[in-house]
Amino acid sequence: MSPLKAACALALATALSLAAAPAHAAGEDPGAWAELNKTYTATGAYAYEPFGVKAEYARTDTCASDPAGGMGYHYVNPEYIGSLDPATPAALLYEDGAAGTRKLVAVEWVVKDEGQDAPTLFGETFQDDQLPGHFTLHAWIYKPNPSGLFAPWNPEVECP
Repeated sequence: MSPLKAACALALATALSLAAAPAHAAGEDPGAWAELNKTYTATGAYAYEPFGVKAEYARTDTCASDPAGGMGYHYVNPEYIGSLDPATPAALLYEDGAAGTRKLVAVEWVVKDEGQDAPTLFGETFQDDQLPGHFTLHAWIYKPNPSGLFAPWNPEVECP
């Protein structure tokens, strides 16, 4: 990549990550956001969906929903399954946006259940009822979730 193209790509990524402001909700623990800063910094560029795909998060066309709300489209990077690093969530969650685009709404960590206790991250215990054989933890850092920052389903996310 030429230096000019690299500089333009960096400028675009920076602008997009700044445009994707964190989704704070009233009543949330501000300490959780201090811990999630590493996640937000590492994933902000993925607000532009092609950057998520380029980072090897596999695009899907199945939108996960439940009567409790939606999760959206899961883009999974298999290399990060099992990670408890705030900067490397296993999945990015997108919802439909304007004119066929997708908007980043949340991130998710996935850990295989091998008989161990559920892991914790950000002081939150992973859930064991969302993906058979796995523990999961969602963080709705790009779209407010009235059900809570770490709730699995967001009633504000709708699937087509």
